[in-house]
Amino acid sequence: MGITFRRRHSDYKISEMESFFTKSVKIAGAVSMYWAVSISLIFVNKYLLSDDSLKLNAPLFITWYQCMVSVALCAILAFMAKMFPTLVTFPEFRIDLNVSKQLLPLSLVFVAMISFNNLCLKFVGVSFYFIGRSLSTVFNVVLTYFMLKESTSGKAIGCCLFIIFGFFLGVDQENVAGSLSYVGVVFGVVASFFVSLNAIYTKKYLPVVDGNIWRLTLYNNMNACFLFLPLILLSGEIGTIWQFSHLGDTIFWGLMTVGGVFGFGMGYVSGLQIKMTSPLTHNISGTAKACAQTVMACIYFEEVKSALWWTSNAMVLFGSMAYTHVRRTEMKESHDKVGKELNEVEDKKELLNKIGSGQSPNEQIA
Repeated sequence: MGITFRRRHSDYKISEMESFFTKSVKIAGAVSMYWAVSISLIFVNKYLLSDDSLKLNAPLFITWYQCMVSVALCAILAFMAKMFPTLVTFPEFRIDLNVSKQLLPLSLVFVAMISFNNLCLKFVGVSFYFIGRSLSTVFNVVLTYFMLKESTSGKAIGCCLFIIFGFFLGVDQENVAGSLSYVGVVFGVVASFFVSLNAIYTKKYLPVVDGNIWRLTLYNNMNACFLFLPLILLSGEIGTIWQFSHLGDTIFWGLMTVGGVFGFGMGYVSGLQIKMTSPLTHNISGTAKACAQTVMACIYFEEVKSALWWTSNAMVLFGSMAYTHVRRTEMKESHDKVGKELNEVEDKKELLNKIGSGQSPNEQIA
């Protein structure tokens, strides 16, 4: 009997180790996939938006095409889900005009967000993109206060001030280096505003599509395809596209499509990373990814930065991670407080029931 017990215990330990190893591999795979897709998207879009060999000054057209790719991928995945329901899960490809109209305010914000993101990337280097778009957390606090009437703690505000200081230090050091684009900085600030506004609007309008993020992706990109058309027309990009020397180049269209696939894939890999880890780990991973992206850009483009420039990045990095930690701690404390209050209410109800039934509060229930 003793030998049998030891074998079972050993088998359990081995199974437990294998389970932990499998889970660790899955987590590493999810994080690696998120990093790979996100960083690749930035570098591909930077090439399309401002590479000297292309000379294509049509950021709205590029963004519009990538939205078209996202809609096409939704259609392909919906078809695959019909054909292989055991392998692929995806909602039906169906457009309801009433739903589309209801989601129009969100789609307008979505169009502004992706447009200003790409405009920022067009005018600033990949290495500075992290700093240029670093005020999203700050705008999130401001918009949460004015739109949702939710206050923020002093600790969280302190983290935001740290981020703001790092942002201005980074702008100053980019200017000292002679590579600052004021237009790019303005686009970055506006993009940060719309990133935060998009997060609030997404939470508000998600119930319209029954909480299905893929249906929301479909409607957002479908609406965006139409919303971009007058913008492209008014910006004069049609003439630019018509005269573009690489219009018949398959490599160019291949990169455009790859950028669209990566943009669509960001929704999947972000959700996968959150599922495999946690929202807190996802935020920390995203911040760390941006830091790695900055280092990679400096190496690839052979850029030399000052110590103060790197200090500004470190400040924004630290402020962002500290803010995430503070907010998580506050949410946990709030959750625990609500749970404690609910337990107290249940205890009072139980006490009143005992008194009402004539039972002594100190008696044990049989």
